[in-house]
Amino acid sequence: MKYIDLETWKRKGHFEFFHRMDYPHYNICMNLDVSNFVQFSRRNNLSFYYAMVFAGTSALNQIENFRYRIRDGKVVLHDKVHPSFTDMDKAGTDDLFKFVTPELGDNIFDFERRAKETSENQQEYFEFEKLAGRDDLVYITCIPWISFTHISHTISFNKDDSVPRISWGKFFTQDNKILLPFSVQVNHALIDCYHVGKYINQLQTFLDQIT
Repeated sequence: MKYIDLETWKRKGHFEFFHRMDYPHYNICMNLDVSNFVQFSRRNNLSFYYAMVFAGTSALNQIENFRYRIRDGKVVLHDKVHPSFTDMDKAGTDDLFKFVTPELGDNIFDFERRAKETSENQQEYFEFEKLAGRDDLVYITCIPWISFTHISHTISFNKDDSVPRISWGKFFTQDNKILLPFSVQVNHALIDCYHVGKYINQLQTFLDQIT
């Protein structure tokens, strides 16, 4: 992690313009083609959800702007960010979710195993003590019951809140493709639509090419 020198940062003007807004966040929704990725997950007996968490976070790490965070008006750049995702109680004892935060790693199979173990072993819904002070995260959630066309997230009116939110819904079949509703919510002081587009292209390539 390193602090960015705002005075020499090429994004200084854009950062200052959007950081002064009361609500500098925006959300974009689209459909991803997960035809290959669904088959890959099934073929390797992987949880589609955990595998998608890995894919979404790994692709996000390839775009520098998604690793910027705002701290007290200053900007830091993380070397790597990790997923903090919602997960339902697999025992089926209630309808509440918990936040699970494993390290990303570099291997989808290792991550899927660790994510499953971390979730199963976690007893508390919210482990705030473990996450205190961390912003090297991306917040992830899934709504597998609905193929949404738009989604918005709860958020505090805090201009320094710069952790991206990504989410997806129930995949569906259209024109012989399996499509996944996908949402990206970011802070405009750090991330423009151009960067969201780069991220989606990076992620789509990952989903298409994994074997």
